[in-house]
Amino acid sequence: MTLAATGADSSRRNVLLLAVGLAMSMTGTTMVITASALAGKFLASDQRLSTLPVAMQFVLTMVSTVPASFLMQRLGRRFGFILGQGIGAVSALVSAYALYIGSFPLFVASSALFGIHNAVWQYYRFAAAESASPAFKARAISLVMSGGIVAALIGPQLAKVTVDAMSPVPFVGIYVTIATIALLTIVVLAWIHIPRPSAAERAKGGRPLGVIARQPAFIVAVLSAMMGYGIMTLVMTATPLAMLACDHSFGDAAFVIQWHVLGMFAPSFFTGDLIRRFGALSVITAGGLALLGCVVINLAGVELWNFWVALVLLGIGWNFMFIGGTALLTDTYLPEEKAKIQSFNDFMVFGMVAVASLSSGVLQQTIGWQAVNTGIVPLVTLALAGTLWLVLRRRRGLA
Repeated sequence: MTLAATGADSSRRNVLLLAVGLAMSMTGTTMVITASALAGKFLASDQRLSTLPVAMQFVLTMVSTVPASFLMQRLGRRFGFILGQGIGAVSALVSAYALYIGSFPLFVASSALFGIHNAVWQYYRFAAAESASPAFKARAISLVMSGGIVAALIGPQLAKVTVDAMSPVPFVGIYVTIATIALLTIVVLAWIHIPRPSAAERAKGGRPLGVIARQPAFIVAVLSAMMGYGIMTLVMTATPLAMLACDHSFGDAAFVIQWHVLGMFAPSFFTGDLIRRFGALSVITAGGLALLGCVVINLAGVELWNFWVALVLLGIGWNFMFIGGTALLTDTYLPEEKAKIQSFNDFMVFGMVAVASLSSGVLQQTIGWQAVNTGIVPLVTLALAGTLWLVLRRRRGLA
């Protein structure tokens, strides 16, 4: 076997293990998405605070992106990924205990801790890109993200099955299950082999962040991922609350979230191929149009099919904008610059996500479902305008 073949085999093995790891991580996260706002509503004395736990989760995700990236640059991807899963298991167990004793502040704190776990597994996509050849990079990112399909099929079902598993206190069984999944994920991730950055690579700083951030492609990449993830979070977090307000059941909400997560990750089987064939900017544009389609369907009514179809489109829009933005971003930096650029990108993305999740419950309770959806139109328009700007610059040879 040649050295090149060995490298290719290692790359594919890493992509497979990272996809399995993401599938398991997203299964737990999907269960949190399905249950967190409703568990918050169960515990909170003020219903406007029902989405505070998931909001604090995203705040800690944002805050943790930078230290997580530099920790892995120093100690390696595998160490960081395993540590992240351990934190996720502890968070889930503390959440279960908070529900058992009826403590909303402790539930908020444990949900915030889960944000550190989320910050770490978000780097699976970058690890896949680093393991792959340039020609395989976009597809490697896409294939790792396809692991979320398993989460879509299993996560909401597990949430439904375990929601009353430790009655009379609802939701406790969900969080015990999440902790178990995180511990099993550690076993999977122990088998990945991604070389630690060399001492020379760690010593080099590369170009200043300001120089890299002025690249038009960098601006559009970050903007695309920010808007795609932020919009998705805003609508997704408000959806279970809106559905219950419209007399739909918890089972209906879990069904819609399940299809939403399928919409998020099923396209990943071919998103990389679309990027390779049509370019990241075309895929990002298609994602923005899917988000606008979500708004139209949500504004058309509040029947189960409205929530179902709209959330599928929301997931597809997120997939195209997030993976397209990630692929575009990886072309803007050198290997020695990856820690600061990846962390800056995810800090900005999850800053937007934190704002979206913090405002979601308040907006849903105060101004209503239609206003939540109408409010995302300017954000989608901004992302589409940025993409068009970069297309025009490239046609003129300016980028």
